[in-house]
Amino acid sequence: MAIDLDGRTALVTGSTQGIGEAIARQLAAAGARVGVNGRNPATVDQAVARLADETGGDYFAAPGDLAAEDGAAVLAESLPAVDVLVNNLGIFGARPALQITDDEWRRYWEVNVLSAVRLIRTYLPGMTDRGWGRVLNIASDSAIVIPEEMIHYGTSKTALLAVSRGFAKTAAGTGVTVNAVIAGPTHTGGVEDFVYQLVDKDLPWDEAQREFMRLHRPQSLLHRLIEPEEIANLVAYLASPLASATTGAAVRVDGGYVDSIIP
Repeated sequence: MAIDLDGRTALVTGSTQGIGEAIARQLAAAGARVGVNGRNPATVDQAVARLADETGGDYFAAPGDLAAEDGAAVLAESLPAVDVLVNNLGIFGARPALQITDDEWRRYWEVNVLSAVRLIRTYLPGMTDRGWGRVLNIASDSAIVIPEEMIHYGTSKTALLAVSRGFAKTAAGTGVTVNAVIAGPTHTGGVEDFVYQLVDKDLPWDEAQREFMRLHRPQSLLHRLIEPEEIANLVAYLASPLASATTGAAVRVDGGYVDSIIP
């Protein structure tokens, strides 16, 4: 199958590193012009230059703090229309449930849920007017299997599944699809830090990863962390014309972590 996004403009939030960067790479490889987003304009510019140099793809800077209304408004003014919106921005971290403060709950809601809602409100009308578009919200296995060590994160990702399904109904019959991607435990720099919050900090990374999966993610059928490129492969497909009949879905790329036949 040839994934062709030639002539399309994509925006990937939180894409200066990790899963977001991998998604930006894959969309650019498919021919899209890709907006790289982060809070710090200098960091975004560096990521754009690095990606363009490494891949030869077409990237542009799209900085903005999307967890704030004014940051999202500034981005929307500089980038009034996109064909593919990937809401990848998210934060996570371990915290005993009874120690999560109201401010932390609000922060997770703003970053992990409202940042996506704001951009969908911004870009979905233009997509429906043009009769084509893709909205992809990067969720998590934690949306379904709520981890006891970060229920605030899991709850925010559960909400993102509902957001995806609801906006898919808003876009019904327009040629625009809205889907969530349920990503499993993935190997990123942030996850390495998270792993070392839960296992012996003196262990070499390969041993620490195995210990983390054994103790904290034993349901995984891969028995390893997923690589960001494996998430990006599914996102690129769902962003393409090939996925025209997939909408309102929560599509899993979780290494079999969620013990469920559907979805």
